[in-house]
Amino acid sequence: MEWGLPTPFTLEIVVEESAIDAFGHVNNGEYLRWVEQISWAHSEALGLDLARYRALDRAMVVHRHELDYLSPAFAGDALVLATWIVACDGRTSLTRRFELKRAGEARTLLAARTRFACVALSTGRPKRLPEEYRRLYGAAVVDESE
Repeated sequence: MEWGLPTPFTLEIVVEESAIDAFGHVNNGEYLRWVEQISWAHSEALGLDLARYRALDRAMVVHRHELDYLSPAFAGDALVLATWIVACDGRTSLTRRFELKRAGEARTLLAARTRFACVALSTGRPKRLPEEYRRLYGAAVVDESE
């Protein structure tokens, strides 16, 4: 598949009937759930799972979601969701980009961005990124200008 950026982390999704809303297509909230699911899967693949978050008393929490719904998906569709880390300031935040397509098709169904902020799990207050986050997330950054 062709993506807007190179080397995406991808997640295959088959749309369940339970994801369908009263209009006969995937409910908007489901897309957001998938964005969260792939974010966790990519973090885990980088070595930062919930156990590491807890051990470091840090979490990356959503500061802002931007989701552009470009075309509907339907029950039974085989989809591929891609993500990239496109910014990591090394201090308090990182940004992910997402694209969702039907398997084997070029058209993008969803384009999204999420900005995450680093907080201490123990207090919920903003904190600097631990060195491990800076190293692992920073090494995964893909330049959007490519």
